[in-house]
Amino acid sequence: MTDPRILPLEGVENFRDYGGYAVGGGRVASGQLFRAAHQARATPADLQIMAALKLATLVDLRRPRERDNDPSLRHEGFAAQVIQCDLGDHAEAPHVAFLRETDLTPESARAFFLDYYDKAPFEPRHLELFGRYFAALAAGDGPVLIHCTAGKDRTGLLAALTHQVLGVHADDARADYLLTNVAARVEQRLPMITEALEKSLGKRPSATAVRAFLGVDASYLDAAFASITSRSGSVEAYLDGIGADAATREAIRAHLIV
Repeated sequence: MTDPRILPLEGVENFRDYGGYAVGGGRVASGQLFRAAHQARATPADLQIMAALKLATLVDLRRPRERDNDPSLRHEGFAAQVIQCDLGDHAEAPHVAFLRETDLTPESARAFFLDYYDKAPFEPRHLELFGRYFAALAAGDGPVLIHCTAGKDRTGLLAALTHQVLGVHADDARADYLLTNVAARVEQRLPMITEALEKSLGKRPSATAVRAFLGVDASYLDAAFASITSRSGSVEAYLDGIGADAATREAIRAHLIV
């Protein structure tokens, strides 16, 4: 059965609502927080669905080269504030470099993601983007969409930080993160992605390896929060450091908890 959080778009993977969870004193509003992969292959029907969301803010976590390679499609009348960052210029995305330089195996994929999540919270471009995102949530102008390329790692980390701010139970936050393994249609896309990787890499990776690369694991998110705690002392101190201070977090809760 399809999870009701997942929006059944045709050309956009992993599009879903990450609100709606119970928190102390209420529930996170539904229809206000959305996450997704890139929208370069959105169909006209997809764009109509997105138009109906009445997005006020769209946060594009991708690097400039990623945005150039897969430019976002927009519906007619699109007027959302777009938050993006050009820090890093046109540097190659880490996952692209990994595929080019390393044999893709389940073990190498896991090692790559554990290392990536350890570093991701403190990447300068993420510090800027995350801070601007939380400022937008505090402003309470309307629904927000966050996305990267696959909608699973950068997006998953930012959604999990949002759940921390809102007081979502750790079990619910983790389940939401792991929903990528369903919403990204990993099994359905496996043959196509495997073939594409074989063509670009010159050798065919195993289905197990590709599955590991396309999906997420709870240990990755644990690595990110362990890094945050180790380097900042606490999630709250980390958020303070990117401008999402106590007053900002309280404003976010006031807007999003119903």
